Amino acid sequence: MFLRADLRGMAVLRAVINGYIGRLFGVAVVAIAMAVCLNPAEVHAKYASIVIDLETGRVLHEKNADTRNYPASLTKMMTLYMVFERLERGKLTLNTKMKVSARAAGMAPSKLGLRKGQHITVKDAVLALVTKSANDVAVVVAEHIGGTEIEFARMMTDKAHKLGMSRTTFRNASGLPNAKQLSTARDMARLSVAIMRNYPGYYGYFSKTSFSFNGRKYKNHNNLLKRYSGTDGIKTGYTQASGFNLAASVVRNGRRLVAVVFGGKTARSRDRHIMALLDKGFSQATRMASVTPPIPEPNPSRQGISIAMAEGKVSDTADMGISLVSPARAETVVDGGWAVQVGAFRSESPAERMALEAVNSLPGLLTRDQATVVKSSNGKGIMFRARVIGFTQESDAREACRQLSAKKTPCLVVRRDAG
Repeated sequence: MFLRADLRGMAVLRAVINGYIGRLFGVAVVAIAMAVCLNPAEVHAKYASIVIDLETGRVLHEKNADTRNYPASLTKMMTLYMVFERLERGKLTLNTKMKVSARAAGMAPSKLGLRKGQHITVKDAVLALVTKSANDVAVVVAEHIGGTEIEFARMMTDKAHKLGMSRTTFRNASGLPNAKQLSTARDMARLSVAIMRNYPGYYGYFSKTSFSFNGRKYKNHNNLLKRYSGTDGIKTGYTQASGFNLAASVVRNGRRLVAVVFGGKTARSRDRHIMALLDKGFSQATRMASVTPPIPEPNPSRQGISIAMAEGKVSDTADMGISLVSPARAETVVDGGWAVQVGAFRSESPAERMALEAVNSLPGLLTRDQATVVKSSNGKGIMFRARVIGFTQESDAREACRQLSAKKTPCLVVRRDAG
């Protein structure tokens, strides 16, 4: 009798406990739901996209463009930005050798299969990141520059915020899964543009369709380079959590569009989708075309100068770097008439050389006394703008710019308004 009573008592106790736990679980579910509602910035739409016209700065298309998602290997664009920055400043050369740690060698694929104690040059590292999207190489770069990948990720985040990528946080250099590694389509478009504008000489690496290392050939994962006319970069990315991501830059008829897609279901459907967005974007941009000339494109002929600097073959150019200037923001200069701008630099010497290169490339049209350098401030410091002057008619300046463009020299027609 006492046993039956004890059993009944235990059953009642279990019922009470289960009910209490159930209520706690319900409260927890409600709390989680409320937390999600109260923190919409952390909700991952997964799919996001944006298309930008670099000539005008107009956003031609956007969907969830500011929703934070997992960037996956688009992360490596920032890793490369950090490398390009140090190449430009002379802190690295393309021949600099970087040592492979045990941690780097142990990274998950995609990877080159580097071994602990092995070395890889900066040039091979850049190509491996662009084409193979090698995670082991990303860690090698991070440890060489930052000492640890954690510190390098902090540096990446700081640089991202300085570039206006306010909704981006990096936790590693590769894009391998990390719940706190987040970015947006708009921020990745900003990064793509920053690479092109700040390091045009190195941007050319993103157009490489393959890379050979230790007897093996690796193909670039960016299929648009071969499938979509005018594509010259920039990067793919994938993890199971992120879906298939892609940042692409395409030039047609002197007009450049940058598009970013997050969360594609497959690589093929992602590619089809971004091509459709770009088709629509070019059609829209053509209808909205203004009378101002297009932004000058990264000049492949300048890549040799940047590479020579990085290899230590050129002294006195550690600060050299072309800044692509939008026509709408080109400053006016007292003197009247029109000018053709062929580059903007952080020091005077390379600006002088660029101006002279421009006039020397068209000896029948231009003379050396037309080469000049204009010193100005752009809010980030002093800039030296290489220009060809002496045009009283806009049509003459545009014709000179057209011929310079045919010689692979990027240029921009600017008004030199008196007063």
